[in-house]
Amino acid sequence: MLFHVKMTVNLPVDMDPAKATRLKADEKELAQRLQQEGKWRHLWRIAGAYANYSVFDVASVQELHDTLMQLPLFHYMAIEVDAMCRHPSSIHEDDR
Repeated sequence: MLFHVKMTVNLPVDMDPAKATRLKADEKELAQRLQQEGKWRHLWRIAGAYANYSVFDVASVQELHDTLMQLPLFHYMAIEVDAMCRHPSSIHEDDR
């Protein structure tokens, strides 16, 4: 199942800089692992914002939920999710 996910990060202004740096490094490591596994298919930064648009390819809504909840920055994110399905006019075979 494909999901379009918008994640907007809102770190507290008074967060310890060392904690913020550690969270960001942990987030990057997990995001790259999930991309290598094929679960996080696309990751696009939104210009001018601490936010991204992503496409996840997971087996179920529950798997998406579990995946998002394990993100180190999860507690500092506003997340919007849209389920997607293949468009009948698409010429791409890999956009199932």
